[in-house]
Amino acid sequence: MDRFARLVSRLLRVPVAFVSLVEEERQILPGLFGLPEPWAGSRTLPLSHSPCRYVVASGQPLVVPDARADDRLRTNPAIGDLGLIAYAGMPLTDADGLVLGSLCAIDHEPRTWGGGELADLKDLASACSAELCLRILSAQSRSAQKVLETARAAAERARSDAERLEQEAQAGMDHAELLLRASEELAQTSGLEDVRRRLRDLFIGAGKPSYVGLLVADKDELLRVADPDVEHSVEREVLTLPVSAAFPSTRAMRERRAVFVPDREALVAGYSPEAVGFFDRMGFTTVLCLPLWGSRALLGVLAVCWAKRHEVGVTERATLTAASGYIAQAVERALHLDERISVARQLQEAMLTDLPVADRIEISALYEPAAVGDMIGGDWYDAYRLPSAPPGGEPGALMVTVGDITGHDMHAATIMGQIRSMLRQATLDHPPYSPATALTALDAACSILPIEAGGTLVHARLDQAAGGPGWTLTWSNAGHPPPLLRTPDGRVTLLEEHDVLLHSDLGPFHRTEARRDLPAGSTLLFYTDGLVERRGHDIDASLAQLVDLLASHGDRPLPELLHRISNRPADPAPGDDVVVLALRVP
Repeated sequence: MDRFARLVSRLLRVPVAFVSLVEEERQILPGLFGLPEPWAGSRTLPLSHSPCRYVVASGQPLVVPDARADDRLRTNPAIGDLGLIAYAGMPLTDADGLVLGSLCAIDHEPRTWGGGELADLKDLASACSAELCLRILSAQSRSAQKVLETARAAAERARSDAERLEQEAQAGMDHAELLLRASEELAQTSGLEDVRRRLRDLFIGAGKPSYVGLLVADKDELLRVADPDVEHSVEREVLTLPVSAAFPSTRAMRERRAVFVPDREALVAGYSPEAVGFFDRMGFTTVLCLPLWGSRALLGVLAVCWAKRHEVGVTERATLTAASGYIAQAVERALHLDERISVARQLQEAMLTDLPVADRIEISALYEPAAVGDMIGGDWYDAYRLPSAPPGGEPGALMVTVGDITGHDMHAATIMGQIRSMLRQATLDHPPYSPATALTALDAACSILPIEAGGTLVHARLDQAAGGPGWTLTWSNAGHPPPLLRTPDGRVTLLEEHDVLLHSDLGPFHRTEARRDLPAGSTLLFYTDGLVERRGHDIDASLAQLVDLLASHGDRPLPELLHRISNRPADPAPGDDVVVLALRVP
């Protein structure tokens, strides 16, 4: 949280910045920069000193050029105690959209906040909100871990029970085996698909069911989790069920108890014709539906079905109920992980730039996340206009960047956001906006600041040729895959000039840059290594395939070109994020 405050201070050039969470009688400051004592030591402020409470009350940003002239703030004691004159605050929200506080910047002088400054503050607030959501989920995960430890203790008791049951009957041994397998197989699951996959092979021995289904609660519906590897006719026919439907599974959900249907006669007597028809088509005679209880709520239903009439005795029912407890714990953990991944992807996508509107050059981008759910990466693209020269004249040159920070986790995504912001600042601080100068400044900053930055990127400036339709490309490459240039004659060239990769341990490095004219009709392609580097595939062959594709289809509209690139045959599925940025001189 202190890092977010420092980033606000650095990007907006303000002496004071903090992350504020507003409670009923005070505001807590988990992140702060430049705040005087005693506030910095206690990390709290009374609500009397809090402009942030207006952000929480309205749910909207609060931007004040001069608090002394603002009706809401002119009597606020923070003007005297904190030197609050100019203020800008953006809402911080949780996963449900509830406003928790604000990310704010404070200046000691009157100030007109620029649109770019407010956009940067909004981007940082989105990233900060995502981090707050992750911390909430982390606390919930610790609670789930306690439940898992209880489950493991229960598994140990189940092993003792298994030894006793083994002496009684073979059936009892099968039941104990089920509990053991459930405690071991489901302890390390990573997602709902993984839970469903392990559930498939969990039930063995005498009385093995013909089908075991997993249904997860979603508001007023039960959603069937389909087997990712084996196709079942059950899962093709009924994927969702309203909780109000007259089925055994929905009854178990509504009444929050186990529901047992011994035969077809009981099904006809107690359930809807739709349920009877479905069970007849699937060939099910006996079904046991068990509610799956999480630590805080009912998560869904486990449906155990037999084709032939099956007597479920007291011991077997107790065993299946115990196994459903392990399954519920795995489902709850999977839902937490899926939500965490979703929040992380929202963080990453929030940092992707809205492409600038340009009438003299076409630009389009593609971002594809990795096929593996938890592979959150550090791939990004950026594009923005430089200031016009002279001020008020024609639009300035276009800066574009494509990069890849090493790693596939939240840390990589966070470092990516920092590097993107730092590179923007380095570029705008060094007119006439040389890509090599900006990268050199970034290297110097990374060698001093405690940022574990490592990866590759290509940073480029595009200037329109004076008096003509063409453009000039100037770029500096930090160890990144070479951009591709397709000229109007269909020839594709690899722009291979490059320097060493970006890494904090390499220290300051004097970057070089190259220049190339782009005649009218040229198409330029930047990309990350996930596009051409796949396990089991030769990277040179993949790059050659991309060159052929660009040569053959590079004159098509950019969205169609990116669609063709994204739909290339890929076996196996990509294990890394993919970013592609395409530009064309009309």
